[in-house]
Amino acid sequence: MARIKPVSHDDRLTLVEHLDELRTRIILCALAFAVGFGLCFWQDEQVFDILNSPLPDGFKPITFGVTEPFLTTVTVSAYAGLALALPVILYQLYAFVLPAFSPNERRVALPILLMVPLLFAAGIAFGYFIVLDRAVEFLLNFNDEQFNIQVRARDYYSFVAFMLVAMGLMFQVPMGILAVTRVGIVTPQQLREWRRYAYFVIIVVAALLPTVDPVSLALEIVPLVILFELSIVLASLLAPSDAERAPAEPSAEGSP
Repeated sequence: MARIKPVSHDDRLTLVEHLDELRTRIILCALAFAVGFGLCFWQDEQVFDILNSPLPDGFKPITFGVTEPFLTTVTVSAYAGLALALPVILYQLYAFVLPAFSPNERRVALPILLMVPLLFAAGIAFGYFIVLDRAVEFLLNFNDEQFNIQVRARDYYSFVAFMLVAMGLMFQVPMGILAVTRVGIVTPQQLREWRRYAYFVIIVVAALLPTVDPVSLALEIVPLVILFELSIVLASLLAPSDAERAPAEPSAEGSP
């Protein structure tokens, strides 16, 4: 029978057992996605209401062609279903990889792995409630006297999806900084000294996100700067001690 629970670090599984466990977890992830997709496709009106809320009152995305409404609904339902299934998918991923860590490594890795989906959700929430409304308002009203502004459904939902996913990924900055400090690549003191360069990189990265207006650009830079500063504080608190960094010294006593 295939394993569906995390195995112990001390367990020794054969290659066939590992593949069997992996297959079972992939099937469970696919089932979770299928359930999420079916629910979102069934309740697609509520999904579209949430996505269309940043648009002005009475503003409805338009489609071109016979198949675009159906294909757009399927695509949006798939994205929303994946978001609903994400907790199950992450659990299966963690349950598969965590047995590879020793108990000491697990005490360090588990909090980091748990913070990844929480920060990703925080990034999506920030992008939806703070950035998206203001970005859409700015873009739709920019030089509107010169254009008959319409919003194509496929382009709009792609813009929303890319922006929210990008914000979720950018909110992983603390985890990345914590990881490089824990392995000793950089120290919190070096991060403080390189603060100016980090700010420049943050501005460049924010400019590369799927946004074209200065309003959303500014709204993306501010939380990234705050996350960077909080990351330095977190890295200082969790930085490895000198005893952990220093390799074991050979015995100074000579052989008898």
